[in-house]
Amino acid sequence: MRLPVLTLTAIATLFVAADADAQTYDPRYPVCMHVYTSGGRGGGGDYYDCSFTSIPQCRATASGRAASCDVNPYYAYNEPPPPPRKRHKKVQ
Repeated sequence: MRLPVLTLTAIATLFVAADADAQTYDPRYPVCMHVYTSGGRGGGGDYYDCSFTSIPQCRATASGRAASCDVNPYYAYNEPPPPPRKRHKKVQ
């Protein structure tokens, strides 16, 4: 009886401890600034600001801050559509 209770307790602890973050990257902008923050009492964190259209624009905003600029991996680039597939004619 003790083993199932311990197993359920361990599983519940894992679910409670897991973070549930919102979407980090905004797919409408090609560049994101990763800002590093330090909080009081040893607590700190970081966040992403994905509102930049170019690396130089992001770097100008990040200047003097604990931040870095990165290409947004989820940006929807305007790629041309793939070429149409050739259809084979049926021979009768």
